[in-house]
Amino acid sequence: MTSAQGAGADGTRPDWAPPVLRGDRMEAGLRLLEIDVRRRLDGLLQGNHLGLVPGPGSEPGEARPYTPGDDVRRMDWAVTARTTTPHIRETVADRELETWLVVDLSPSLDFGTAACEKRDLAVAATAAIAHLTRGGGNRVGALISTGAELVRVPARGGLAHARGLVRKVAQTPRAPEGTRGDLAAAVEQLRRPPRRRGLAVVISDFLGGTDWQRPLRALSVRHELVAVEVVDPRDVELPAVGTVVLADPETGRQREVHASALLRKEFAAAAAEHREEVAAGIRRAGAAHLVLRTDSDWIADTVRFVVARKRRWSGGVA
Repeated sequence: MTSAQGAGADGTRPDWAPPVLRGDRMEAGLRLLEIDVRRRLDGLLQGNHLGLVPGPGSEPGEARPYTPGDDVRRMDWAVTARTTTPHIRETVADRELETWLVVDLSPSLDFGTAACEKRDLAVAATAAIAHLTRGGGNRVGALISTGAELVRVPARGGLAHARGLVRKVAQTPRAPEGTRGDLAAAVEQLRRPPRRRGLAVVISDFLGGTDWQRPLRALSVRHELVAVEVVDPRDVELPAVGTVVLADPETGRQREVHASALLRKEFAAAAAEHREEVAAGIRRAGAAHLVLRTDSDWIADTVRFVVARKRRWSGGVA
């Protein structure tokens, strides 16, 4: 799928937009990003479990009656047989969680027509996940893929390491235009060598082919899995602006077209079909799906996602 090339927004950045993380504004932007993540996530999630893995763990907990929406894989058959009422077994979250991120920074993310580039949003999502999973002996590592290279950041704990990881993602050089991303290879690399059970988070715009589905399903066999899809408005619809240049940054191909009503309708239909295919692939992999948009409050969307996960694991309605 191609993306529309166009100028950014009118220069006015909303309060919720991630800071600019380029050039001489990098360090100041990283400090602002950390402050924003800590202040807003902690404030909006006050009284809620801050982690991305609120329920499952390796230690068995109390049994409770089954309610619609519970994961049937946690059914406690012994208690069910004894009481003749379906019960599930709660589990206690592991005290030490190892989180690995696959961060896709291929050229298709060097694009944005709303409050920020998709790349900025990928860095912001990395910062949020590092904040939500660090502490208590937890460790976080990352595989950063640009299509031109794959960089591995070992999993370690502590605030200094989390800051360094976010900085590494933000400072990763952009791949030359025409470089093809390879999300499937990056996800596959996360499985080799096998790691202890933990949390795996894949951050990408999931544009292009869907050959990442098989390694994603294989990854979910061993790990709790979250897929973060980064979307720009021009990924899903063309503006009514007359002549527009469509460009595929991963092949370098460009095409000038007239954005007629018919073309915009066909583009939107193709984009919707692709996004549904992506969502279906993520569901089949057993992964949770978080969508972040460059024209939406990404922290508020993250909070809704975390709260919904907690409600599902606690037996409530999402």
